[in-house]
Amino acid sequence: MHPTRLPWRTAAKATLLVLAGTFAWPLQAAAEQLAIGSKRFTESYILGEVITQAARQGGATAEHRQGLGNTAVVVEALKTGSIDVYPEYLGTVEREILKLPTGSSREAIDQKLREMGLALGVPLGFSNGYALAASAEVARKHGLKTLGDLRSAPDLRIAISQEFLGREDGWPGLARRYQLPQRPTSIDHGLSYQALASQRIDLTDIYTTDARIADLGLVTLQDDANYFPRYDAVLLYRADLPTRAPQAWRRIAALEGRIDVTRMIAMNAQAELHGQAFPAIAADFLAGKATPAAAPTSASSAASTAEPQARPSLSTAIFGGDFWRLTRDHLWLVAVSVGIAVLIGIPLGTLAAARAWLGQGILGFVGLLQTVPSLALLAALIPLLGRIGTVPAIVALSLYALLPIVRNTAVGLMQVPKGTQQAAVALGMTPAQSWRLVLLPLALPVIIAGVKTATVMTVGTATIAAFIGAGGYGERIAQGLALNDGTTLLAGAIPSAGLAVLIQVVFEVVERMFRQPGAAAS
Repeated sequence: MHPTRLPWRTAAKATLLVLAGTFAWPLQAAAEQLAIGSKRFTESYILGEVITQAARQGGATAEHRQGLGNTAVVVEALKTGSIDVYPEYLGTVEREILKLPTGSSREAIDQKLREMGLALGVPLGFSNGYALAASAEVARKHGLKTLGDLRSAPDLRIAISQEFLGREDGWPGLARRYQLPQRPTSIDHGLSYQALASQRIDLTDIYTTDARIADLGLVTLQDDANYFPRYDAVLLYRADLPTRAPQAWRRIAALEGRIDVTRMIAMNAQAELHGQAFPAIAADFLAGKATPAAAPTSASSAASTAEPQARPSLSTAIFGGDFWRLTRDHLWLVAVSVGIAVLIGIPLGTLAAARAWLGQGILGFVGLLQTVPSLALLAALIPLLGRIGTVPAIVALSLYALLPIVRNTAVGLMQVPKGTQQAAVALGMTPAQSWRLVLLPLALPVIIAGVKTATVMTVGTATIAAFIGAGGYGERIAQGLALNDGTTLLAGAIPSAGLAVLIQVVFEVVERMFRQPGAAAS
């Protein structure tokens, strides 16, 4: 035994333990990864960003999957594990998600959520409910103070958000409770305030923390029959989140009770009326900076005291910091979707051309796919594929791109002269060789025209993919709709249109290249 070696060995082991602990801690912290969702309206964007930044303060790698459409879409994303948590409202959980009667016990709510692998908690400190509102002029003209007063004004032009039109706690139940005679139309929530202000509609549904209520001087009708449940703002999350990401969860749970209704209205106003970005609003809140929400005591003062920020020009909005990321995401969606559609569509078109009796069925099927609303198809694919984002978006876009490719392939092949086909057989070619060496080259210009049509269509349709977190220019369009911000909306629509025109030009050049040899030969 050599006593002099013991200290060296002990020191070496201690050093290794220290190094292991030093490098293991960041790895352990980095292992906390979570995705935060939000719906497609201003307050949800803001709260989603607050949760995301709070999780990052806890050392987690957190991603904000923003603007995920309506309740059905975001709940499916939560159930499939595509997101881990999102801001929700107690009445929506009770009536819309769980289909429970108003006023159900917390035990009943928790039990139903446990069966879905979900949990409810972290009340944020304010309530944001549904209500109906009219301009002061309309309310005065028709004597509107309560929802019951609507019975005496059957000719009112009512337009409500698509989700409220079909919710369990939305218009159908409200109309039954109050025996309302009106037949409302649907409108995007972000556009409803502009429609009220321009007197195109008389009444719409609102969220009670919307900043534009005070800004436009709207009259909110009292729910005199107590139809609406409580809409306390809470977090809906996967039940395993607190144990799977404990450090991030501690930061998120610390948000409990920190946002009162005045502050939430002020944060909404910062986004909708003064053009402040969602991340900046969330960062100021988490940093404890004084905001206009701290001092005022009314919604109108909270909404009006924020300093307006200069709106970016359209060119700045288009080519802003996220332009290249959105362009990359959009191009990826289009390229992969059309590529898959080509791989499927050309064989289907070949089969349709070779078997006339089967061709009608194939063309009828791919034509039927075009009639399915894009957002409905995207929502249906989430539970089928068990995720949101790029995968269901590519599947849906590929299905929509099939029709022009299948149709043009079949037409192009059927237009090849019979004599040419017989000559190929006479030369001893197999059917596969005849298709590859004779039929396909002659039909290629028509097929390319079909691929061009499919690609241009997909550029536009891909903007819808943002509603399930797939990215692309649709992110800006969704935010523009939520904020009723025409500049942001155009910053997404114009690049999409420009990309479609560019693709059109590229395909025109390619088609001309394929037409030139035939023209020279003639």
